[in-house]
Amino acid sequence: MLQLFRKYSSVLRFIFMFLGSYFVFSMFYNAYLIFFRSETYFPDYLTHIVGVQSEALIKSFGYNSTVLPHQTEPSMKLFVNEVYLARIVEGCNSVSIIILFTAFILSFFGRLKSTIIYILAGAVIIYAMNIIRIAILAIGLYEYPQYSSILHSVVFPLIIYGTVFILWVIWVQIFSNSVKT
Repeated sequence: MLQLFRKYSSVLRFIFMFLGSYFVFSMFYNAYLIFFRSETYFPDYLTHIVGVQSEALIKSFGYNSTVLPHQTEPSMKLFVNEVYLARIVEGCNSVSIIILFTAFILSFFGRLKSTIIYILAGAVIIYAMNIIRIAILAIGLYEYPQYSSILHSVVFPLIIYGTVFILWVIWVQIFSNSVKT
């Protein structure tokens, strides 16, 4: 049994590091969601700011955009040219995706400084891509409502998960190269 643990120690290390860090960060995020609900920044600060920044980006493309707190649920209502198109819920703020990204990077831990810098840079890239995808989805829903299903179920996830996948591949390539040399 001990030989199996030694043989697969790198796999076990990856699994435990990934699951452990994912669990810890998720617990902190859930605590944030419970304790930091806000009337000023409804429903929570991060979701609110994603809504406001998405509104600003949509406006930069020449559309009239507004986000308003939803009256009956914890979300922001997104309007483009006064047409209600989508809700920005907690799951739209990219934090869960950033936690997943971070857990993976920590599982392939490299040098401390490069790991921290890559996690921070990756989080910024994921966050920015999330704002861009919300804007693309909103404009797409406004201009092409007949494609709402494919926009929300294919294009929307492809943008964010594709970004995360590319960042993971880059990290593994960089980490692998540093181990070989």
